Amino acid sequence: MIEIKHLYKSFEDKDILSNINAVFENGKTNLIIGQSGSGKTVLMKCIVGLLIPDKGQLLYDNRNFLGMGKQEKKIIRREMGMIFQSAALFDSLTVLENVMFPLNMFSNKTYIEREKRALFCLGRVNLTESKDQYPGEISGGMQKRVAIARAIALNPQYLFCDEPNSGLDPKTSLVIDELIHGITEEYNITTIINTHDMNSVIGIGEKIIFIYNAHIEWEGSKDDVLTSPNKELNNFIFASDLLRKVKEVEIQNNEG
Repeated sequence: MIEIKHLYKSFEDKDILSNINAVFENGKTNLIIGQSGSGKTVLMKCIVGLLIPDKGQLLYDNRNFLGMGKQEKKIIRREMGMIFQSAALFDSLTVLENVMFPLNMFSNKTYIEREKRALFCLGRVNLTESKDQYPGEISGGMQKRVAIARAIALNPQYLFCDEPNSGLDPKTSLVIDELIHGITEEYNITTIINTHDMNSVIGIGEKIIFIYNAHIEWEGSKDDVLTSPNKELNNFIFASDLLRKVKEVEIQNNEG
């Protein structure tokens, strides 16, 4: 579990995050949504330690991350898995070698054990047959699946996903969502996802935090998001005519 308490961050006297309080639970897909510039990316960077908040607390299973020294933070970072917006694979390495990369860096296991673990992770995302291919030889969706396999190679307790469906078609996005959700549940990981994808919000949003003007404007689940009366959330969620019609039908069904 990750807890954020009274977290603030500003740049050049402009508040980017103001009094953020949130709890991200184990075994759940926790989504952070908001318009560009709302502060959600800064929040993610603060959580993983890429930015230092001006004040507040950041607790990893009751361990105060912001109060730790370099060595203690390094231990926490080894418990993290990251899925970047652009898969961020190494073009010169095969699929298998990409998944083995964090194992080679941080694991003391033998080569055979590291390879076995990497193959297991590739099997978990249904890509074992592509192990000898290079990133440039596989599709964007397959690259994201390799990124997921690499992210879970070290058995992370915490998984961070930055726009994991960016650039993918709806069908492939659904596959990625289901993989992330399934892995989160299976391994009881604390997963935090930054996303603009409303299909992800409605599909796997077990805990959703909506950032607006530097603060948490709304929080709830996928079951609440379509019927929330919050004006700012509605303006964000129902920007498309299709989703607006979905809400109208939802309201009509409830009234009926």
